Amino acid sequence: MTVPEPPVVPEPPVVPEAVEGFRVPRRIVTGHDAAGTSVVVGDGPVPVSRELAEDGVAFHEVWVTAQSPALIGAGNEDPTAGALTVPPPTHGTRIRINEFLPGHLDVHGRQSPVHRTESIDYGIVIEGEITLLLDDSEVTAHAGDIVVQRGTDHAWANRGDTIARVAFVLVGGEFGPDVLGVLPEGARAGLMTHGPRDGAHAKEESA
Repeated sequence: MTVPEPPVVPEPPVVPEAVEGFRVPRRIVTGHDAAGTSVVVGDGPVPVSRELAEDGVAFHEVWVTAQSPALIGAGNEDPTAGALTVPPPTHGTRIRINEFLPGHLDVHGRQSPVHRTESIDYGIVIEGEITLLLDDSEVTAHAGDIVVQRGTDHAWANRGDTIARVAFVLVGGEFGPDVLGVLPEGARAGLMTHGPRDGAHAKEESA
């Protein structure tokens, strides 16, 4: 007696996962009460976020210090209030979370303007992958990798298929003599001092 073959059940179609959108991070800030007791003075979404829909990029401002040593306050003051600027204060620091959606590259394969700031920037990749574009080279960093950006002209691009989230800690700095010796004359005049896409960068216009 012949046993019939079991019917072939087709595999369900593979549906690509939807790309997750921007997510405003939670910020927890500590301080002191009138008795000097350590307390939480703020707990909630970061109050300053900016989305650049055409670029597929979001900026979430976490904290800013304006001097060194940093002034440590007691209450719920918020130093991020005000206009969003890319670089940190000259003698201060800035921490932000940047999110880069996939599929938003320009004709040059970039997702941000080419820009330079007089600062040391620590870029800690939290999720996904992000490509750092330099003058004549590029490198892709993955979750867990850290980029130490030392005042070079650069741009960013998410060439993957998922969102990239990067925590940036920017420390105001000063170019050393060796850097100034190789930069073109007037390089400081081309530094980015404004917010993202708030002004044209000289190198971006000529690229």
